[in-house]
Amino acid sequence: MSGIGEGQRGRSLGRSAPLLGVLLILLAGWFGWSAVQQWRQEANGQALEAARDQAVQGLQEAAAGQLKQLQQQLKNERVQQALQAGDAAAAALAVRESWTGVEHAEVLTADLANAYADPAAFGYARLALLEAALAEGKPSLRVVRDGGGNRLGLAAPVQLGSLGPAVLYVRQPLLRLTSPLDQVSAPSAGFLGLRQGAHDLVAQGDAGLAESAEALARPIPGTPLRLVAAVPNVEPGPLGLGSLASAIVALLLAFIAVLLVVGRGRLPKSLPLPRRATVAEADHGPTLSESLQMAPPPVAEASTTESAPPPPPPVPAEELAAGIFRAYDIRGVVGSELTPKTAALIGQAIGTVALEQGLREVVIGRDGRLSGPELAAGLAEGLRRAGCAVIDIGLAPTPVVYYAAFHLRTGTCVAVTGSHNPPEYNGFKVVIGGETLSGDAITDLYQRIVEGRLVQAAEPGDYQQRDVSADYIQRIADDVQLDRPLKVVADAGNGVAGALAPQLLEAIGAEVIPLYCDVDGSFPNHHPDPSEPANLEDLVQTVKRFGADLGVAFDGDGDRLGVVTGEGKIIYADRLLMLFAADVLMRNPGAMVIYDVKCTGKLSDHVLRNGGSPLMWKTGHSLMKAKMRETDAELAGEMSGHFFFKERWFGFDDGLYAAARLLEILAQREETPDEVLAELPEMVATPELKVPVAEGTPHALVAMLVAAAQSPDNPYVGGRLSTIDGLRVDFSDGWGLVRASNTTPVLVLRFEGNDEAALERIQALFRSQLQPVLGDTPLGF
Repeated sequence: MSGIGEGQRGRSLGRSAPLLGVLLILLAGWFGWSAVQQWRQEANGQALEAARDQAVQGLQEAAAGQLKQLQQQLKNERVQQALQAGDAAAAALAVRESWTGVEHAEVLTADLANAYADPAAFGYARLALLEAALAEGKPSLRVVRDGGGNRLGLAAPVQLGSLGPAVLYVRQPLLRLTSPLDQVSAPSAGFLGLRQGAHDLVAQGDAGLAESAEALARPIPGTPLRLVAAVPNVEPGPLGLGSLASAIVALLLAFIAVLLVVGRGRLPKSLPLPRRATVAEADHGPTLSESLQMAPPPVAEASTTESAPPPPPPVPAEELAAGIFRAYDIRGVVGSELTPKTAALIGQAIGTVALEQGLREVVIGRDGRLSGPELAAGLAEGLRRAGCAVIDIGLAPTPVVYYAAFHLRTGTCVAVTGSHNPPEYNGFKVVIGGETLSGDAITDLYQRIVEGRLVQAAEPGDYQQRDVSADYIQRIADDVQLDRPLKVVADAGNGVAGALAPQLLEAIGAEVIPLYCDVDGSFPNHHPDPSEPANLEDLVQTVKRFGADLGVAFDGDGDRLGVVTGEGKIIYADRLLMLFAADVLMRNPGAMVIYDVKCTGKLSDHVLRNGGSPLMWKTGHSLMKAKMRETDAELAGEMSGHFFFKERWFGFDDGLYAAARLLEILAQREETPDEVLAELPEMVATPELKVPVAEGTPHALVAMLVAAAQSPDNPYVGGRLSTIDGLRVDFSDGWGLVRASNTTPVLVLRFEGNDEAALERIQALFRSQLQPVLGDTPLGF
């Protein structure tokens, strides 16, 4: 009987062998095709990087050659004689005649009076070039808009006889610089571009990759230019396998298929089929698809193998404070709610989510709080436990952490920061795959920890340290340069922004007076929250004492901006957003501008008058960024001082970058900054008013107020209700708002009116609805 069974099984296997062999051949082809595609993509990337490096070398040599020729011209006897005689026209003529191919040359006095008489007509790029040459005291080079198009501009400081310091300007055809690019060729599936600021001067390849080209950028030494490059991401093979692994699997499958088809399913006699003890054991083993599912996935994606240690056990809910997982981020009191152990669990949860999305590298950075180093270490440990590679940029403002995720092409980052909260707080702002986590995504991290759904890698992920501060400053300074110098007081409130703000603002051409820019996590001078007027008192006094044009203030992690004028007047963020919107809309007519529910009623009209599309949305930096992606908005802002520039930047909230853009706009105007800011529409308004309530009650209280407003007995007769975030009621002469804070147990209120009478009437309406709900709680208005 045993022999009969074995014979039947052999014949059955023999009959099914061709079909199984064909299936295996198809699978081998799939894996093999994937391996070839990955090899092609990798080869494209290598070819592009080689072309980029060759072009960088050629461009550097071309730029150095042009500067060397300029220096030789300055030594020309005829040029020297004209300069010593104070004859600017003769000196320029001598340069044109002795330097073959020069399109134009001129000598201007150091005050650049002619240029500043009409800077727009003269050209801001030309003006920046001349200012750079004068400031640095040596020849400079950059691409300028002149002669009807892009040209190579060169400038060098000179002495013009008795007239004193001057500058020589020379205009050359752009090909004098860019000709080395003709000697290289980018792969058709890649992109190569010569970029100055945000503008591509020369480009090759797939223009659709231009937006991601900063990741492989290389600066052209001695110039403000950089060569940017991009290739499509290498798509992983089946089961996430790389090219080599896919090729090996393809060969193995093909070999097995050949054995099955050639051998017709017969096994060698030296390997007899084993006897089975029971009928139940005669059931078929796992199918091919089941076997593939059972195979251990690649370490890079799941980081679990048979030898991996077991994942950590579930954490009892009572041992992990659920309240630290908030609407926009994770934040709690250090020691009682946040510890290095908690940070490690959070890191492992973040790493698990990242790996599920095929993301392995994570940038981390921390603000200046005293608890930052130990929490950052715990976070890194947890990420590495999950198998993630950690890139630690150390002490850095939150927007620099965001920038590093773009710059280093990780798309994923975690900033260890307590933002503007008191010193005993700290927390985490999380971005995975370019998306800032909020709401349910943050709650999911908590659930993963308490349920034990965390990946545990067999080997910890890599760890390295990087410093991207200089790259961040250079990236902004390459694009933003002031048309005239402004004196600015920068108040970091001892937050982490103080480590970069003075250098950044000086790099774009401002004269900076630092105030509380030494990083101290105890915040000894004032709380780093620029949305509170009391925190700006020292800045107001310092601006007046030094006669500065402007004062700027940053919050604890540098993602928010506050502003005071030279006269000491606070300019709230919603009015600053008007200024930013008008500037962005000049270059992007019709663009979407998003603002939160706390902003002035004049903002929508201002955006419309400047040709834009206004949209009011919920408060919260992560909610704003999500809405920007959804609507493709170019700009967004919140009353709290968060500004999000997609135009010329990356779309995340960045107080340092917003300060640079503000100074750029003000320096372009002939009026003083006070006069420019005074032109912005203004109503009689309150700042943000915060009414403390019991923990866990803010949203329920607001829900009661919304229900009353939507009832037939609506007390806000004549008002337009908005309930996207709390309750906002707009009248023809003003508006009022009450909403629940998502970060602290308070109700946030704000009121605005065309005049004092309108403001008081609207406040009285809200007071009549709030007082019965809040009882004896002081409202503060």
